[in-house]
Amino acid sequence: MSLPTLTIAQVELYKLSIPLVEPFITSLGRDDNAENVLVKILTKEGITGFGECSPYMPINGESIDTCFAVGQYFSKLLKGKNALAIEECIIAMDKLIYGNTSIKSAFDMALYDIAAQQAHVPLYQFLGGKNDKTIITDYTVSIGDPKKMAADAVKIKNEGYPAIKIKLGNNGETDVLRIKAIREAVGGDIPLRIDANQGWNADEAIKTLQALGQFDIQHCEEPIPRWDFMQLSKVRQASPIPIMSDESCGDEHDAERLINLKACDYFNIKLGKSGGIFKALKMVKLAEANNIHLQIGAFMESRLAMTAFAHFSLCSPMIEHYDFDTALMFIEDPVTGGIKYEKNGVVRVPEVAGLGASIDDSWLRKMEKIII
Repeated sequence: MSLPTLTIAQVELYKLSIPLVEPFITSLGRDDNAENVLVKILTKEGITGFGECSPYMPINGESIDTCFAVGQYFSKLLKGKNALAIEECIIAMDKLIYGNTSIKSAFDMALYDIAAQQAHVPLYQFLGGKNDKTIITDYTVSIGDPKKMAADAVKIKNEGYPAIKIKLGNNGETDVLRIKAIREAVGGDIPLRIDANQGWNADEAIKTLQALGQFDIQHCEEPIPRWDFMQLSKVRQASPIPIMSDESCGDEHDAERLINLKACDYFNIKLGKSGGIFKALKMVKLAEANNIHLQIGAFMESRLAMTAFAHFSLCSPMIEHYDFDTALMFIEDPVTGGIKYEKNGVVRVPEVAGLGASIDDSWLRKMEKIII
């Protein structure tokens, strides 16, 4: 059965820069603003799709400027193609340029938005999912002074979030003091999740994780540098805390490699690492076949991309953790429609055709843009 055709007539690229309420700090650096790129794909038949990426130079090697430049190559490449031929479009982008997974994910997202609208179903349903579970986001404590981190953790608990994510990876001994202070401040009845962002070497990771075992930690993300993934299975075997691969697990090829190495208990899937939904779905299939549990994470995307992440989270029962808090850190919200953040970290997915989120025209008029 041949695909119907929706011809890509125009692509618009926008730079979106929004200050954060307070700096977001990890072992990889400090962010004061969300620096994102929006992709708007218009078809001759009148259906428009939105996508967004949040490039992060230390992880995917992209910036708002590189995404804006490479996005122009993709816009020219895809113009005139069938927006519903998603696989063909993904292959074409991969052939044109290696990597650049962040901006590829924004185009991928816009194409899936169009396809789900054309099918008259919400995106999660187009992906084969069901809206049959409650999505609850954690909230993140930036790395810093143990007392400040403990105070931030108490605030998060008091706001009703069911789990606290804590950034570590800046000196293992100090990291233990950070978690000790947090656990003492919040008590023992709320789950803690930690993320070292590659900040320890293998020996330090083992020593630190063993010291943290007493504090009832749900999992640890990316304890060691991603290039040292051959050591990750050794860390996992010695750790009392389950290991989640993040930076070392970009796409389905990384996922297969980590499975073969028995390197981790969880994958943290981010569309900005995988290149989008098309490849992330392959990662989910691998995880399902190998009993790897999943978290869906984010960079500094707005509620627009976060809505796509929430839809995607409904595609598999193996997806059980959700890290969708960064859109809550924006000073302003430019998104129309999309997910709704409710009390206690609950996230509601829109029951409309497609993604169900867009950017208000008044915002688009203020942004730097290019039309192809």
